[in-house]
Amino acid sequence: MRIGELAARTGVSVRSLRYYEEQGLLTSVRSPRGQRHYTEYEAERVTLIQSLYAAGLSSRTILEVLPCVDAPSAANSDGALERMMRERDRLTEHIAALTVTRDALDGLIATNRQHRNSLAVIGTRSP
Repeated sequence: MRIGELAARTGVSVRSLRYYEEQGLLTSVRSPRGQRHYTEYEAERVTLIQSLYAAGLSSRTILEVLPCVDAPSAANSDGALERMMRERDRLTEHIAALTVTRDALDGLIATNRQHRNSLAVIGTRSP
């Protein structure tokens, strides 16, 4: 199938598919005229890549995990698992930092509301 058909079947833009190729995540066979051609395997791979992106993985991390799919072995599976666990730890740390930031913002919002309420009370008093 050509790139447009792959895009339509997977719901991924042609631009994204080209990006996947640039990053080494996806391969195609070129026709003599330079058109990209894909097989059913690449359609399944695009779906996998999309699920890895949806899990928050970068293209670099996805490239590190794909050997588990391309050359299944205990070592590749262990490597993929270790890499995904490191990524999960990084996300957990990021979530914790965002929670601290949100809590600080909640404090500022509460202070602002108190200040605003005091202005409303002052505005209702007669001079």
